[in-house]
Amino acid sequence: MRILGIDLGSREVKIAVMEDNKIVKTLKVSTMSFYRDYCTYDGKVTVDLNKLNITDVDIAVSTGYGRNNTDLKKFTPINEIKAHVYGGFYQTWLRDFILLDVGGQDVKVVKVEKGITTDLELNEKCAASCGRYLENMANVLEISLDDMSNYYENPVELNSTCAVFSESELIGKIAEGVDMESLCAGVNYSLYKRLQPLLTKFKGRKLVLTGGVANNSAIKEYLKNDYEEIISVEEPQFNGAIGCCYYGSKFIK
Repeated sequence: MRILGIDLGSREVKIAVMEDNKIVKTLKVSTMSFYRDYCTYDGKVTVDLNKLNITDVDIAVSTGYGRNNTDLKKFTPINEIKAHVYGGFYQTWLRDFILLDVGGQDVKVVKVEKGITTDLELNEKCAASCGRYLENMANVLEISLDDMSNYYENPVELNSTCAVFSESELIGKIAEGVDMESLCAGVNYSLYKRLQPLLTKFKGRKLVLTGGVANNSAIKEYLKNDYEEIISVEEPQFNGAIGCCYYGSKFIK
């Protein structure tokens, strides 16, 4: 059985292929490139699997912002919460956990008990609590995201609640002569502070981190204050696509 999962995000499209319950291929492309280079349009967007070098697919499942734009003759669409929870099941084999997915432009917090989603919170309105905020601030600091994520000690205080105004505030701190380590830590801590209100009612022992921000070492350090165990999955950015595959293997014949 060969299963294709696609997570059509607002900024990137993540693709996973599963065979015999194992992920055998992953691929990530920008959303613009995906629709421009790997799809055709004839009243409905159709994914050209040959251009993706993916053949002999038995089941195809899609999720994300663009899930309903894909060829429904070929794909079964599922919502993002279901996709990410099933990705968490596959990558951790846990049935009780809090899932925190911080993507480029949204945040999902999901409580899973005995394999069932019992509560959730979403933030899709403000970029200041998402990965895009970190990218913008790293550009201001002229440092890579990976390097910036290493700093968490002695964070400079950044109070702006708006992603746009935060850039001006950060530039002001640079002008004051604040050292780079404190600036980077301040950016990371400010994102953590914005995540806290979403996490307040989701106390638990195990927190599963997914999405691109799962690779941020500083955020994980801060989250240790709130959870006994922080679980980093092997493929955090592909969690939704992997969840599509795992869901397809369980429920679609």
